[in-house]
Amino acid sequence: MKSSANVVIVIAAIIIIFAALKLASPIVVPVLLASFISIIISPIYLGLIHKKLPAAIALLVVLGGLVLVFTLVGLLIGSSVQSFSNNVPLYEQQLSIQLTVLTQKLNSYGLINGDLGSLFNPSALIKYSATALKSAGSILTNSFMITLIIAFMLLESTHFSKKFERASGESKTMLHVNEVFSKIKHYMAIKAVVSFVTGIIITIFLSIIGLDYAVLWGFVAFLLNFIPNIGSILAAIPAVLLAFVQLGPIGAFEIAAVYLFINILIGSIIEPKVMGVGLGISTLVVFLSLIFWGWLLGPIGMLLSIPLTITIKIILYNEEKTRWIAIVMGSSE
Repeated sequence: MKSSANVVIVIAAIIIIFAALKLASPIVVPVLLASFISIIISPIYLGLIHKKLPAAIALLVVLGGLVLVFTLVGLLIGSSVQSFSNNVPLYEQQLSIQLTVLTQKLNSYGLINGDLGSLFNPSALIKYSATALKSAGSILTNSFMITLIIAFMLLESTHFSKKFERASGESKTMLHVNEVFSKIKHYMAIKAVVSFVTGIIITIFLSIIGLDYAVLWGFVAFLLNFIPNIGSILAAIPAVLLAFVQLGPIGAFEIAAVYLFINILIGSIIEPKVMGVGLGISTLVVFLSLIFWGWLLGPIGMLLSIPLTITIKIILYNEEKTRWIAIVMGSSE
């Protein structure tokens, strides 16, 4: 009876915490985003300190590089997002024309009997893509606050271990925390590098083919590559639709082939080898976490869904009583 009461209390506490997170999402989202960026760039900051560079100068160097990246992204991506959003009505008209032409050809060959436009609504996908890009781009307006949070987190990173050790007084607890942070840092660092390479390759290929906003689609591929299994599919949808409008069915097929090739090469061959075993999560958990974190924290929550889920899995795996949950969440590898 006591055990059942404890379960009810735990479930109620979890529901209250999630409700609070949803209400506080405007504050929580920038903090979470800053946390994961801090995890990725902290090795650079700590490396500069290890080379006898004063902490203040090391912080200025890292933050200066980060501000430069934010500025470049804002200049390159911001105008592309605005231009793409402004052209959505034109793309919808051209898409309708292309679908009509394709429907007539397929009907003449006897491959279909009907209208492709009645089977699905690609115009809605274009509108949703524009809305999602605007929502993701809006995070750049909080870049100052995010940079400020990152600065304080990096400053704390050099003292956190010592303070936690003094607070806990247990070396075993500290080893446990260090192990969790080490695995999270390992995952985020490798995923960031792999995603960056993916974005660069996508940009180069799309530029060669001649698709509009190649840099924008490369940036989208970089962001969505943090979502395993389905991220590359989501990243390909707006680019393939635009290719269908701009370059026709053959161009759309070429763009789809590019995404498929890169996904097989990087996502299925290279990334699993460098990532290692034990950090994967099942496709079902990927999909459910995408829905849950998106509902809880909005579009940026969808972007952070897998890092957050991986973090929870690592924490659960390092506890004896909850390890079975992490195993159930994991992939079949």
